[in-house]
Amino acid sequence: MRRLYFLSSVALLSLLFRNTDVIGQQQRPNIIFILSDDHAYQATSAYGNKYVQTPNIDRIAHEGALLLNNFVANSICGPSRATLLTGKYSHKNGYTLNERTFDVHQETFPVLLQQNGYQTAWIGKLHLGSLPIGFDYFNILPGQGIYYNPDFINNHNDTIQYKGYVTNLISDFFFNWLEQRDTSKPFFAVVGEKATHREWLPDIQDLGAYDNIDFPLPETFYDNYDRRLAAKDQDMTIDKTMRLKEDLKVHAGIGGAIDEKTRQQYIKYLTRNSPDAHPTDSQILRLYGRWSPYGRLDEEQSKAYNDYYEKKISKEFDEKHLTGKELVKWKFERYLKDYYATAKSLDRNIGRILDYLDSTGLAKNTVVIYASDQGFYLGEHGWFDKRFIYDESLRTAFVVRYPGHIKPGTRVDNLISNVDWAPTILDIAHTPVPAEIQGRSFLPLLLKKDVGDWRKDVYYHYYEYPEPHHVSPHFGIRTKDYVLARFYKGVESWELFDLKKDPNELHNIYGDKQHAVIEQDLKDRLKKQILLSDDQEALKEFEKAL
Repeated sequence: MRRLYFLSSVALLSLLFRNTDVIGQQQRPNIIFILSDDHAYQATSAYGNKYVQTPNIDRIAHEGALLLNNFVANSICGPSRATLLTGKYSHKNGYTLNERTFDVHQETFPVLLQQNGYQTAWIGKLHLGSLPIGFDYFNILPGQGIYYNPDFINNHNDTIQYKGYVTNLISDFFFNWLEQRDTSKPFFAVVGEKATHREWLPDIQDLGAYDNIDFPLPETFYDNYDRRLAAKDQDMTIDKTMRLKEDLKVHAGIGGAIDEKTRQQYIKYLTRNSPDAHPTDSQILRLYGRWSPYGRLDEEQSKAYNDYYEKKISKEFDEKHLTGKELVKWKFERYLKDYYATAKSLDRNIGRILDYLDSTGLAKNTVVIYASDQGFYLGEHGWFDKRFIYDESLRTAFVVRYPGHIKPGTRVDNLISNVDWAPTILDIAHTPVPAEIQGRSFLPLLLKKDVGDWRKDVYYHYYEYPEPHHVSPHFGIRTKDYVLARFYKGVESWELFDLKKDPNELHNIYGDKQHAVIEQDLKDRLKKQILLSDDQEALKEFEKAL
């Protein structure tokens, strides 16, 4: 009898320990990372925009924390996502440029979460040229994806087209997965939004949402790029680079109505190997449907877009006969109206996610993060797009809510890099951070704990050149008060900006004798960051430039 009692006690203790482990698993928070594309921090009311409201992004910030100085290590879509997954700089994770194939077999934090008992998912835009590893479920857009009636690739490697608007579909798929997941495990999920990527196609209900607002030109809109050779050499201006037809939808052939010039281009392509062929209208329209952002619109969607862009916007453009600065200002206004209208659905769907968490009771133990893959120019310096180390593309939004842990209304002004995102998520999930991760968890900063040795510099390295926007590759550091950058291909030059005196980064003070001491100190700090990150390409170019 004693032996039986002993065995029963062991069994009981074993059961208790197992139950304790399950309770511990359940107490670890769920984590949702909402990652938008090209959504500028200055496009949100949380970061001070006075012309548009983003109530749901703001809600996360008000109920949690807002990072005031969150920067990226390489301001471009795919590399930013590779840095999120690995916690490493582009030169270490191997994904320096867009439209390459990310090495999914290297260590990524979702794999570590899986190994530590988390259920994982990625839904929406990934844009890394490979199917992800480390996710129990995924349903991702091929490449950049399209806004209307898009294809998705699921974890059975099936490509399926769905009817609807991409931002709404991503949320729907996320909710479906939440309903079917293993509820005995905590979960981590990335909601990868396509919005607000070029060509800025709003949801039908948001067409014209901001037509009654006249957006003022940014203070730097007519920047002459004085003493900044790389800025002179770029090709990303609203004036010369932004396209009336493809970007601003002026006589864009929406609804299958292809203009004659476009028709001849498609015929030329279809007959490139058979000059005597005569493509039919249906063949031309099928090709148009593959390549045009409007080619997937159904009859109802086409009518709504045609009524707005052809009958209203194109008609208005024709009647104005604009030239010179008036034309550039009109392009700027149309750009912002479409951009913000596209972002409206993004914020609305973030609200859907927050409401779902509230309605299911998940909100109490779920961390919600919203961030963009990088910053974006909304007319500053006359630009759209990103890429430069300058503030509007370097800085990105980051707000996070962690009920019961992060005090509502928290503001963090320390310098954060997106190499820090992965270790922070691992830290929140009580999962050890591997030594090879180059970032550092900023969870203590969110919890307002003293971190006396936090970084004073963030490191940056951009590579893509010459296409698509002719921005010279460069590396540099951003400190609290200064930016130092070395451009080394296309344009070879140094740039130095005093952010206290020149927050718009208009005056390159590199080489000025009165700044010689600061210049040398920043070069020493830059070299230290190059060595710490083991960036051999940058080290070679740095030493060559001395």
